[in-house]
Amino acid sequence: MVSPVTVVKSEGPKLVPFFKATCVYFVLWLPSSSPSWVSALIKCLPIFCLWLFLLAHGLGFLQAHPSATRIFVGLVFSAVGDAFLIWQDQGYFEHGLLMFAVTHMLYASAFGMRPLALRTGLVMAVLSGLCYALLYPGLSGAFTYLVGVYVAIISFMGWRAVAGLRLVGAAWRWTELAAGSGALLFIVSDMTIALNKFCFPVPYSRALIMSTYYAAQMLIALSAVESREPVEAYGLSKTN
Repeated sequence: MVSPVTVVKSEGPKLVPFFKATCVYFVLWLPSSSPSWVSALIKCLPIFCLWLFLLAHGLGFLQAHPSATRIFVGLVFSAVGDAFLIWQDQGYFEHGLLMFAVTHMLYASAFGMRPLALRTGLVMAVLSGLCYALLYPGLSGAFTYLVGVYVAIISFMGWRAVAGLRLVGAAWRWTELAAGSGALLFIVSDMTIALNKFCFPVPYSRALIMSTYYAAQMLIALSAVESREPVEAYGLSKTN
């Protein structure tokens, strides 16, 4: 098991551009009421830096680790979704919703179906049902169905991320903790968006949404570093 100190020393420098880009976003704090390509670029810049974080491990790393590749592609869809949401008041909210739904399916695929953890899945299903019930009175038209499908997809992603989490024992790995924490923060961010848009104004909603969102994406990107075996190595481990 790799120690957290070793992780900080090895991966920390690669994340410096991400932290700087995130600081730029919060320092500039461009008004959301005036969407522009500049505000879209500033918002997407931290995600671009996470692309570079994964690419810094080499193309060979991505080719050998399908889960890392899926997370990388998920980050690409996330950036497109972020751009769409800049113009959400101009009718592009649904486009952003679709991009992030694809992102969550890619992340869920990266986290895999082992261990299955049915009890965890049941808990997530109940929580997602409660969340949708809370949102339902404020939904109308196509959003009644779109939000329901999205809640199911992000809850499935959260289940698959948390299912592999083991906090004790020799099998404990920091990357699984990163994946689980990142997925839960993503759910918090998206639930805040939904409450603020469909139910009631959430105080400091933008700061809460973006801080949890960037933290979630960073943790999920970190989970790709060594959380899954290469296909070849996995095949060898199964035959031995």
